[in-house]
Amino acid sequence: MIKHSWGVLAWFCGILFFLPVAWMVLTSLHSESDAATNPPSLAAPLTFDGYAEFFDAGAWPPLINSFSASIGSTIIVLLLAIPAAYALSIKPVEKWTDVLFFFLSTKMMPVVAALLPIYLIAQFAGMLDHISFLTLLYCSMNLPIAVWLMRSFLSEVPREILEAASIDGAGLITILRRIVAPVAMPGIAATALICFIFSWNELLFARVLTGVVAGTAPVYLTGFVTSQGLFLAKVCAAAVVVSLPVLIAGFAAQDKLVQGLSLGAVK
Repeated sequence: MIKHSWGVLAWFCGILFFLPVAWMVLTSLHSESDAATNPPSLAAPLTFDGYAEFFDAGAWPPLINSFSASIGSTIIVLLLAIPAAYALSIKPVEKWTDVLFFFLSTKMMPVVAALLPIYLIAQFAGMLDHISFLTLLYCSMNLPIAVWLMRSFLSEVPREILEAASIDGAGLITILRRIVAPVAMPGIAATALICFIFSWNELLFARVLTGVVAGTAPVYLTGFVTSQGLFLAKVCAAAVVVSLPVLIAGFAAQDKLVQGLSLGAVK
């Protein structure tokens, strides 16, 4: 009886979280007049006009910028985090706990407090409205959490395999590429997905540091809220399109994501 009660509660929570998403998708398929009715009409005719207006308004450059910054920063973060996590877990350096605490402390400062210094640095370097600077910034933001995650994942790699590879003469790069990466692939996939989501959803720095050329999808999405009013159907269509890459990535990597987040759990 208790088991069934928990199941019903889980379904209720799942439906509760899904309803706003379903409502957003349904509203995106209505015309502006039908979407603006109070209460909204569920039986209104469906149309793709909101999506057509979204893409006709020039949505591709911001989407491409978001893909470039998110995927580029995720790849760089993984290339840096895996060797760092290897040094902190499999080959622990002296006072490795202090190193991990230092990484964690970089996430404690409010983002707004660093906004002005970073803006001045970008202005001095002539990198305002450059997607490369935004990619570098996302790397610095995601690297600490990636190192923490990868350290817990790499701690699960059997030491015997690494010792056998070292005895056979394998170097560090070979060990990381041929042994550590395949064994820890679920953890790497989970870390990559988390870094991609954080980069894709970031708005504050993208809003301040970009303009016409390097604007990202979240910045473009906020542009639909104007002084002329809120166009609900178009905003919902834009929100659905901007959310799709994260949903598709999460669905494609769900098996490895569950495995990766389960590594290090008490069995």
